[in-house]
Amino acid sequence: MKKNLASKDISFESALKNYNYEKELVFLQIELNKLQSRIEQNNKRVIVIMEGRDAAGKGGSIRRFLEHMNPRSSRLVALNKPTDVEQNQWYLQRYIKQLANAGEFVIFDRSWYNRAVVEPVMGFCTKNQYKKHIRQVPEFEHMLYEDGVHVIKIWFSITKDEQLKRFESRMTDNLKKWKLSPVDIEGQKMWDIYTKYKEQMFNKTHTSFCPWTIIQTNDKKTARLESIRHVLSQFDYDDKIKTKRIATDPNIVIRYNRSILAD
Repeated sequence: MKKNLASKDISFESALKNYNYEKELVFLQIELNKLQSRIEQNNKRVIVIMEGRDAAGKGGSIRRFLEHMNPRSSRLVALNKPTDVEQNQWYLQRYIKQLANAGEFVIFDRSWYNRAVVEPVMGFCTKNQYKKHIRQVPEFEHMLYEDGVHVIKIWFSITKDEQLKRFESRMTDNLKKWKLSPVDIEGQKMWDIYTKYKEQMFNKTHTSFCPWTIIQTNDKKTARLESIRHVLSQFDYDDKIKTKRIATDPNIVIRYNRSILAD
């Protein structure tokens, strides 16, 4: 085996790491299916919000979440920029339309938190719009909490150097070029301003009923596994396996109020 791997310029250590990753991924995806069945049977409403800097690995994690889930009761929300009509609506209105129905598991690939970080940094909203929104978000999320909607908020944390490496990789990969936008490039230049708004977002919207969890994502595959483990850890369900394999790594998965080490 080692000779065959060497002939393909693949190290044994790399192949073993990938094998273990795939093995754990299948194990966790089976657990996700169990969780989904419980959500369906009990008419639970679950929303997972995935936020983070560009190239932090949200898309790859989302694909692994939904890959083997029942599409009839799971879906992805990835809204485009607001239409002319939506620009004159209450900002949260278009997101309310996408909230989970009874028995649904919904992932938001970016969410109402666009106005908390990206929009003020890039000048896509006014200072007053930002202030009003950041004040309303905890109230909105508390209403969801009171109504029984389970909201899980995840921030995918990447270092500046690793983000640059991924941007450079996208520039030369014809299958990934579409992922790179002018906003991404500006994000590198405005890293410190993003950090300022990100911290303000955490400070103002991390609550006991709807906390932020930070996942370190410099290692993409580890982040994918840990994000699934984190979601599974929020629920009890039939036949849930109680082993260390389902426990999150506290060095990778960190509740915001326990650490300020994120990017």
